[in-house]
Amino acid sequence: MSVSPSAATPDWLLFFRKFLQQGRAIASFVPSSAFLAQAVVRTIHFSSARCVVELGAGTGPITAELLRLAPPGCRCVIIERDPDFCRRLRERFPQADVAEADAAHLDQLLRDRGVNTIDHVICGLPLPSFPPRMRAQLLASIHRHLSSEGTFRQLTHMPWIYQRLYQRYFAEVRFHLVLRNLPPAGFYVCRGVRS
Repeated sequence: MSVSPSAATPDWLLFFRKFLQQGRAIASFVPSSAFLAQAVVRTIHFSSARCVVELGAGTGPITAELLRLAPPGCRCVIIERDPDFCRRLRERFPQADVAEADAAHLDQLLRDRGVNTIDHVICGLPLPSFPPRMRAQLLASIHRHLSSEGTFRQLTHMPWIYQRLYQRYFAEVRFHLVLRNLPPAGFYVCRGVRS
């Protein structure tokens, strides 16, 4: 029988344990740094955004930035599959809309919330390691809901390696490197859905 981590367990230790237990299902062995979290949301125009979705929130460094910057008119939907991570997120952000669910059910999760259009998606899931069909289904779901001016933002610890993968799904793909992260990481900003 596994024991749930206490609130006193540091984020880095909780994350590392999950990485050892779940391997490729967890994108990193440590949470994103504050520098990476700030960088990935920096160019979101929250004044015009109505809905931002975070996939694979982990312990919430990006969630914290989203909730800090999003005005009352911008809805933030936080999706995380792991129960311990969800518990941590709900303790830390009791006001947040945290869904303990698989991102594969994105269509249903949005439908349940009356959301038709997403302005931005921030993805912490290791999409390149997903089975191709599962990855294509998730990205198709994102495509169905992403606004014409919306962005898909994918975190990665393998800079530039997967640029061609995302170019199969989006017309414009740009990579941003963030050195102040352990290990150095970055994120893709993708726009313009390809059919």
